[in-house]
Amino acid sequence: MKNANPVSVRLLASLLVAAVVGACARETPPPAGKAPVAATKGALEFFPVRLGEKTVRMQLAVRLDEMQRGLMGRRDLGSDDGMIFVYEKPQQMSFWMRNTPTPLDIGFFRSDGSLAEIHPLHPFDERAVASGGSDLRFALETHQGWYRANGIRPGAKLDLAALAAALKARGFDPVKYGL
Repeated sequence: MKNANPVSVRLLASLLVAAVVGACARETPPPAGKAPVAATKGALEFFPVRLGEKTVRMQLAVRLDEMQRGLMGRRDLGSDDGMIFVYEKPQQMSFWMRNTPTPLDIGFFRSDGSLAEIHPLHPFDERAVASGGSDLRFALETHQGWYRANGIRPGAKLDLAALAAALKARGFDPVKYGL
């Protein structure tokens, strides 16, 4: 009688090797005269960015796959959490709520960081909600009612310096996004 599943033994050995290699990689100092490279933050990382007088913890959707996924399936947003979609060029925007269970509001922002429009988004609604303007660079999704509850109205300004720092922390060049 065997006391271990061969697949489990191989998996355990692989995990052990990965842990040892990972530990060695973390402990290896940079070459002489070179500064350590800062780790790039991931797509699930939250960044504090001011909008008007309020701070929002934002996740950044920058790459196409991040934008396509958005907040699908998410029910875990905190009360002051959101996701900002960052575009390279000003444009008209259109969003839907495919596979998104959380009621949201979306704010559309111009390149200068000013809030132009706010629209409600309803769970699982696959009808597109398009912006009225075509000069928009950023879109911020938050819990439905968040903008109203926090007194954020069109004209409110997004802290573009904080957004640029967040992009840089994610490994993106803020200049590419007009920042």
